[in-house]
Amino acid sequence: MKKTVLSAAFGALVLGVAFASPSQAADVSACLITKTDTNPFFVKMKEGAAAKAQELGVTLKAYAGKVDGDHDSQVAAIESCIADGAKGILIAASDTKAIVDQVKKAQDAGLLVIALDTPLDPATAADATFATDNLLAGKLIGQWAAASMGDKAKEAKIGFLDLTPSQPTVDVLRDQGFMIGFGIDPKDPNKIGDEDDPRIVGHDVTNGNEEGGRKAMENLLQKDPDINVIHTINEPAAVGAYQALKAVGKENDVLIVSVDGGCPGVKAVQEGVIGATSQQYPLMMAALGIEAIKKFAETGEKPKPTEGKDFFDTGVSLVTDKPVSGVESIDTKVGTEKCWG
Repeated sequence: MKKTVLSAAFGALVLGVAFASPSQAADVSACLITKTDTNPFFVKMKEGAAAKAQELGVTLKAYAGKVDGDHDSQVAAIESCIADGAKGILIAASDTKAIVDQVKKAQDAGLLVIALDTPLDPATAADATFATDNLLAGKLIGQWAAASMGDKAKEAKIGFLDLTPSQPTVDVLRDQGFMIGFGIDPKDPNKIGDEDDPRIVGHDVTNGNEEGGRKAMENLLQKDPDINVIHTINEPAAVGAYQALKAVGKENDVLIVSVDGGCPGVKAVQEGVIGATSQQYPLMMAALGIEAIKKFAETGEKPKPTEGKDFFDTGVSLVTDKPVSGVESIDTKVGTEKCWG
C-alpha cells in the first residue's frame, strides 16, 4: 500500500492505551481491531478485551475505523501491530476478503490472528474464529417472523437492510439464515441479491448505523410502499428503519427483526420497535480471544473450534416478548439481564 494511503488510514484509527503494568507489558502484547468505536457492539467488545487483558497482564492496543467498511484503517492497524511486535491480533474485519493478504502477512511474522464475530473469507484464513453462529441468528429471526405472520407470510413483502456493498461474511450469513428460516430459497449461499423469490422487494446497505438504516428504508419504500417485513443487519440499522417508517405513518404496519442483543436493542423489542432480535455475546468473544493470545504466546497452542463447527461458537438467543410455537426464545426481562451496551 502506498505511504499516502497508510498515512490517511492511520488518521482514522482510534488507539487504546496499554492495559498492563510496565513489568508485564514486555511479556505479551495484543491488538484489537474493530470496525468502528461507536457501535455499542464493538464498544462492549473493547471493554471485554481490556478487562481480560488487565486480568492476565497482557498489553492491549485497540484500533477502529471511522465507519463500518473502513478497510484501509484495518490494514494500517495490522501493519502497526506487526511493527510493535504483538503476539496476536483480534479482528472484526470490514472487508472479509480484501483483508486476507494482510492477515497472512501478520501470520508470517509470527502473530496469531483470531477473527471476532465476522469470519474471514475464506474462514480458514484466520487461525481461529470466535463468533455467534450468524447463520443460526438469521434463521431464528426468519422462523419467528414467518410464524408470527402465519398464512400472511406467503404474501409477505420483504426488505433487507444489509451492511456494506462488499458483502462481509457476517452480512451474508445473517441474510441467508433469515431466508432459510422464513422459507425462501437463498440460491447461492455465499452471495446476497441473487434470490428470485417474488416476496423480496430488495436489498440496501446501511453501514450498520441509524442514519444508514433510515436512508435504506426510505429507498426500499420507494420501491414498494407496502413492504411489511424488514430484516436488518443490526439494531442501530433497525432503529433507523423504524424512524423512516414512523415518518410516513407506517411504523405499525411493518415487522422489523434484527441481530445484536444490546441493551438499547432489547429495550426496542420491549417497546415494540423491533419484533425480535438474536442476541450475541461480544464481551465473551473478546475475553476468549485475549485468553487465546496469552496461551499462544506461552505455549504455541492455537484455539480449537466448537465440536462439529469450523469456529468457536459463543452462543445466540432469540429475544422477543411475543414467543411463537417451535422457536425457542427468551423474553426481554431475561434479555436485559444478558444484554450489553
